[in-house]
Amino acid sequence: MTRRTTMATPSERPIAAEAGELVVSNLEVVYNDAVLVLRGISVSVPTGSVVALLGANGAGKTTLLRAISGLLDFHRGDITKGSVGFAGADVTSLSPSHRVTRGLAQVMEGRRIFQSLSVEENLRAGAIGAKGTTASETFDRLLDMFPVLAKRRRDIAGYLSGGEQQMLAIGRALMSGPTLLLLDEPSLGLAPRVVEQIRDAIVSINGQGTSVLLVEQNATMALSIANHAYVLEHGRIVSEGSAAALMSDRNVADFYLGGGEHAERSYRDVKTYRRRKNWGT
Repeated sequence: MTRRTTMATPSERPIAAEAGELVVSNLEVVYNDAVLVLRGISVSVPTGSVVALLGANGAGKTTLLRAISGLLDFHRGDITKGSVGFAGADVTSLSPSHRVTRGLAQVMEGRRIFQSLSVEENLRAGAIGAKGTTASETFDRLLDMFPVLAKRRRDIAGYLSGGEQQMLAIGRALMSGPTLLLLDEPSLGLAPRVVEQIRDAIVSINGQGTSVLLVEQNATMALSIANHAYVLEHGRIVSEGSAAALMSDRNVADFYLGGGEHAERSYRDVKTYRRRKNWGT
């Protein structure tokens, strides 16, 4: 498939300077040459940090992750403006596999594990093509991190529970030895107890040196572990700040944290939030 990306000039490309650092600058994404989904998005994930991306369904969160990981082409999307800088280089036009070898990995919404393979086979598949990692050491470390996967390593992955499958999807991504992990809705559809386990796993992964960009419908969980957060609405960043600051922001608390007049509404079912005042103005 031919990429139709319009590249920025070198002077317009802020490039990440450190391993694991991500800088997305003024990104525009169009689907099917017609639908503008992202409108001048700029976000950054400093090395060693956890950054949360919040927003209702249809806000453009998954599209942003696809642009970062290089998966837009598979969904008939194109970057028409802006750049993606990662680990000291402009990766805007690189293939997904080359981004993986540079240290970037994504766990997609819905887990997307290999249902007919065993747990161990799924994990080892994540190391195919990886460079600079010791697969056996990473494999052992993941089994220590997720004991349930060690117990079920020879079981067929399709028979795991939803929480176990999510742990497997995260583990498979970590087998490539990433310095930046993109997580798309890791708590989706999971029981509260399992959400806590996933939360603790993300904290542990970050504590071992992997930066994390976390897309989450569970804003309380995301903000509890993030250093910084962005709120995305209709393809634009409408608010950003430290996780603590957004946790106390009235608009964020009213809609994303289940308080105020919208407390009884389902976050996942809402496409548009008509705020009483504009974000940050």
